[in-house]
Amino acid sequence: MASVKVSASILSADFAHLLEDSQRAIAAGVDFLHMDVMDGHFVPNISFGAPVIAGLKGKVSVPMDSHLMITDPNKYIPDFAKAGSSYILFHEEAVKNPAETIALIRQNGCKPGMVINPDTSEETLKPFAKDLEYVLFMSVWPGFSGQSFIPDVVPKIANFSKWAKAQGLNLIIAVDGGISPKTAPLVVEAGANLLVAATAIFKAPDMAEAVRALKNTGNKN
Repeated sequence: MASVKVSASILSADFAHLLEDSQRAIAAGVDFLHMDVMDGHFVPNISFGAPVIAGLKGKVSVPMDSHLMITDPNKYIPDFAKAGSSYILFHEEAVKNPAETIALIRQNGCKPGMVINPDTSEETLKPFAKDLEYVLFMSVWPGFSGQSFIPDVVPKIANFSKWAKAQGLNLIIAVDGGISPKTAPLVVEAGANLLVAATAIFKAPDMAEAVRALKNTGNKN
């Protein structure tokens, strides 16, 4: 089984000490920093924009994956690319033409990823999968951290993962929402290879142990 990687969502970091918290997470073993960008329109919360990501550019040693939970991602892709994003993730539900958005992300020098909400079929990912680097399954409703994991997402991950393997695709298959040492084995068993966690990392008494516990879910098969 491929090793499991972890992306720390900075949504649960201390924003008064964001660089220090991000560096602590990296020292604890995370492989990515996950940037949850919310506009108060596509999702009911507002978080931060490209300037916050730009503040970390060149100061962190892992890729930043920017998750655009916004209504018009195409308009802002150049800003998030310039800010230092390695991956830019957009919601299938937010765009009319995913192929156009994927192309725009690549034109701006970033790797494209596509996200689906808990009630969106994994079938919507398949027509675009060959042009993607990253797919993200939301296992909570996007907009707030600390929500409970939605188990109905697990069969979707399994279906998509099996299909992607049969197609010979080498994709990051990520899951975000309610991820903990209890829920992580479910999604890893289904085929996920990247776990996005916020509270489970930044609110843990021992951050390194929390990251290790998540990664170890990949060693149980």
